[in-house]
Amino acid sequence: MYEGLPWLYIGAGLTALGVSYLIGDTHAAGLVTGLAGLGALVGGVVVLLRRRDYRDLRSQYGRPDLLQRRDQD
Repeated sequence: MYEGLPWLYIGAGLTALGVSYLIGDTHAAGLVTGLAGLGALVGGVVVLLRRRDYRDLRSQYGRPDLLQRRDQD
């Protein structure tokens, strides 16, 4: 579930943007749905990029276990 969560956000965002397009901009619901879809899409992309950067940072260290806090065991 953890690995698929950003893709769920992206999929929900794209779906909401599609629904917003179908509703049209004449209704307030279309605007709200479009903004929610855009937020979910951007949030999913941000989570994907942050995870990638974190994993790259961890791989640069010889002992990545040193980065883990002891209270998270």
